[in-house]
Amino acid sequence: MGCAVVLLPGLDGLGSQFAPLVEALSPDVPTVVVPYPDVPMDYEAHQRVAASALPRDRDYVILGESFSGPVAVSLAAESPRGLLGCILCASFLRSPHRLLALVAPFLGLLPPQRVPSRFSDFLVMGRFATPSLRQMQLDARRNVSAATLVARLKAVAHVNVSDTLRGLTLPTLYLRASEDRLVPRGAGEHFAALARSGRVVDIEGPHFLLQAKPVEAAAAIREFLTGLA
Repeated sequence: MGCAVVLLPGLDGLGSQFAPLVEALSPDVPTVVVPYPDVPMDYEAHQRVAASALPRDRDYVILGESFSGPVAVSLAAESPRGLLGCILCASFLRSPHRLLALVAPFLGLLPPQRVPSRFSDFLVMGRFATPSLRQMQLDARRNVSAATLVARLKAVAHVNVSDTLRGLTLPTLYLRASEDRLVPRGAGEHFAALARSGRVVDIEGPHFLLQAKPVEAAAAIREFLTGLA
């Protein structure tokens, strides 16, 4: 059995938006998609859900997309059996925007589902938007409760796993989208400054990187896995 990639989803938590990447990795790279329950939880609870889904019978790497980057780092710090590496994609170690902590108490006043799709698409896809990607994003927003999304945004506002990453010795990788409008470029630089055995790979694309550029992302993941071997 080859090394598997455990996929931890972004803010929606569904895992369905990994479909383009799973297709691009198949059939030579097995994947395990970990959905989160649609209930308000903090980062520690998300970590417990992810830990319970880790493979028990094969080697694997963890990939944390956007919201799940801190989950992936925290899991890696526990050195679970079979874990060979950790990947972050369009993600962060600490809150990507200081303003988020200031507005966190008021996030419930405007449920994410009420944000106009045109504005949301601009932020996550930009010029890379297609009808199918827009529909994928819309479906995800409709299938998660406002309370859950607000709780995750509040968790992002206060997270900081910088010291945790600094302590990791296993190989790490950061996939940085060149036109990410949600997570600033500095998040990747912060990762590079702290990672003891890591590197940053830039890929042309938006925050919705694994969906808009799945082939390029899959190539970077395969290269990382080859290095582990």
